[in-house]
Amino acid sequence: MSYAASHCGQMMRIVSVKLGPELLASLCHEPVGFYSGELLRTICIVATPAWLRHKRRRKYNKNRSSHEVIELDRVAMRYGDNELFYDASLSLTPGSFHFLTGPSGAGKTTLIRLCYGDLLPTGGNVRLFGDPTVTLGRDALAHARRRIGVVHQDGQFLDHLSVEDNVALPLIVSGQLNAARRSEVRDLLGWVGLSSRRNARPQELSGGEKQRAALARALILSPDVILADEPTGNVDWEMSVRLLKLLLELNRLGKAVLLATHDLSLIRSVRGTVQARVLRLSDRRLGAGGADI
Repeated sequence: MSYAASHCGQMMRIVSVKLGPELLASLCHEPVGFYSGELLRTICIVATPAWLRHKRRRKYNKNRSSHEVIELDRVAMRYGDNELFYDASLSLTPGSFHFLTGPSGAGKTTLIRLCYGDLLPTGGNVRLFGDPTVTLGRDALAHARRRIGVVHQDGQFLDHLSVEDNVALPLIVSGQLNAARRSEVRDLLGWVGLSSRRNARPQELSGGEKQRAALARALILSPDVILADEPTGNVDWEMSVRLLKLLLELNRLGKAVLLATHDLSLIRSVRGTVQARVLRLSDRRLGAGGADI
């Protein structure tokens, strides 16, 4: 058995008993490429590794479609007697960018969990790539999740693993980790500016470094959709802009992006840079959050 295969098996045994259900659900998603640019004219980003950029461009062109990748159709969600929202409709198509705003407790995280099948709605339908989540079996749901990258607000790292191994977790869980994919993990860490921190433990990272590591992990399986739950909530303005720029680069490659944020200044900062819808979840309803940008 090769070192890579042996290491992957050992890692799988270690992490299999330590992954929470929400993290495990979101880990089974396929490294999106991006390239450097002057979108916000701030903070230089390392250019995308060539292998990553070319792989994603070929795959996207082959499967390009105008159909919804994630669709919420008059969805309702309640926990016991507490109704978070109802009659919520949302359509994410290739190349679309949506900001999701709203007060704390309105249900933004719940809505995002619905978008990758971690929760089932109590009313209405959620469709992933055309299929209702309520009809998807375990294997079909896992396959759909591989096309969705999730950036959790709190990172949800395993503290006993290095940053590099945390980013590689989706490959470990899906049995895809080998020497070549390990090299891709390191390329991706370089792209988000964490090469020098790859052997560090998550608890040694700053808030901004954790969010960049979380984004790298969300991308390592090359998803078609990025769902980001308040990734800028606990970082300073400069790092918020940097994270947003990474997401904008993804979107320019045709990825659908849904970004939950409470920072209206961040939304205003991209006016004229990207076509995006601004949604607001409040008073149990999902609707327009102001003029689209």
